[in-house]
Amino acid sequence: MGSVSTTSLPPRLPVPAHAARLREALLAADYTADGLLDLLGAPAYAALARSETVPALRATRGDSSLETLVRLFLLQRAVAYDKAAAALPLDEALADGWVVREDDAVLATVDVRPYGGEDGGNWFIVSDLGCAVGGAGGIGKKAEGVVLGVGGASTTLAGITVRTAVSSALDLGTGSGIQALHAAQHATLVTATDLNPRALDFTRLTLALSGAREAELLEGSLFEPVDGDTYDLIVSNPPFVISPGATLTYRDGGMGGDDLCRTLVQQAGERLNDGGYAQFLANWQHVDGEEWQDRLRSWVPRGCDAWIVQREVQDVTQYTELWLRDSGDHRGDPDAYRLAYGRWLDEFEARRTRAIGFGWITIRRNAAVESGETEPSILIEEWPHPVEQPLGDTIRAHFTRQDYLRSHDDAALLADRFTLAPEVMQEQVGLPGAEDPEHVVLRQNRGMRRATKVDHVGAGFAGVCDGTLSAGRILDAIGQLMGEDPVILRDRTPQAIRLLVEEGFLLPVGQTPGESGEVSGA
Repeated sequence: MGSVSTTSLPPRLPVPAHAARLREALLAADYTADGLLDLLGAPAYAALARSETVPALRATRGDSSLETLVRLFLLQRAVAYDKAAAALPLDEALADGWVVREDDAVLATVDVRPYGGEDGGNWFIVSDLGCAVGGAGGIGKKAEGVVLGVGGASTTLAGITVRTAVSSALDLGTGSGIQALHAAQHATLVTATDLNPRALDFTRLTLALSGAREAELLEGSLFEPVDGDTYDLIVSNPPFVISPGATLTYRDGGMGGDDLCRTLVQQAGERLNDGGYAQFLANWQHVDGEEWQDRLRSWVPRGCDAWIVQREVQDVTQYTELWLRDSGDHRGDPDAYRLAYGRWLDEFEARRTRAIGFGWITIRRNAAVESGETEPSILIEEWPHPVEQPLGDTIRAHFTRQDYLRSHDDAALLADRFTLAPEVMQEQVGLPGAEDPEHVVLRQNRGMRRATKVDHVGAGFAGVCDGTLSAGRILDAIGQLMGEDPVILRDRTPQAIRLLVEEGFLLPVGQTPGESGEVSGA
């Protein structure tokens, strides 16, 4: 979600006929995420994220090909024809429509922004001029049908997405194609849909310029374009803004309240193959007389497990001001702004909405849940604290642990062996000089970075979990050491062990952390 300073669209979009040649030129000039940081320096690079271009303009006053490309595609300034010819395969770029010539100058027709891909890959996101989020265009009115570049929401979704090799993936509402680009790295077939046909054209450009495989591109709303097809992975950064009317297709859902997000989540279940994941960013209403957790629980489709994380909550005035600024209404006539502000508040009042939540939704289709063999695992929580992206492995591990816990009763739990997860630290909290701490905290330094308070038994148990002894044997030893009845310890401790497993502090032997911290079956 971003902004554009123009109110008209270019007459035509580039074609990817010579995208490989253009890509070679961009890489040869080091027009990459790392190259930009080296050229601009951290302050100027950070300023671009705030839509401030002056520091970057000052840093690109030289004659190098990299400086020319930054001014042309990133800062969207006219550059001299001879400089453009030195930096680009200019005849092909002109013929394909990436740039246009005006007298002795060359101007870009689209925003081309370097993006650091997976495993150090160099990708490029193509979007409308002035529409790269945090880019050169600044905040202003947006023309209908514009296609935005990659922003914070896009990178958040990419970071939380489960990355395993799959046969099929669906990017629903593809925009400039960032999610399809990520999916192309681990899915045999990628399908990308969008209600806006221009977005499909931009996705084609993004994939081609990034050297990725082509995707199946389908026009239409929600799941309509894919008929009855099912997928191993579905991702969507939908137009989730809850607004009075759908005037901006890139952000406004076109349904009342949070109905678009609800519909998307509820319909995703039947579009997933068994074991497949659907992952979304969403907004949801906090309605008077209703718990927000209950609202979201009703969204979870039948036959699915779910993990829903609320990352932020804004009251209706904060939310209204955010999106009126996003669309540039605050820069227009003050009376018109006040009227628009009032319409938003009227809409929220009519729906008894006092606040709006934002967060992540992950659902996983589970045949055992669908058949009634086991109850669904549905975790809905508020977690506004810092996390460590990427979280895809963390999310997959969560569902793996849920499967484990559902299949192990207390007796099986005590018979099993565990290891302490990597990078878990113990903190002792108490008054200075006290003989014993008031309590002990286990803290994760990766993933969700959770912390949990444990008693002396829990701390001792976690500390000796190295996979050699069963949980029951460890509790027996602790009971002997502390002079406690081991039978009572075996009776009261499984609940604490379950919590430590559920939150990822303890890993059952046979479910070991991989190189990226994920949990996988033996």
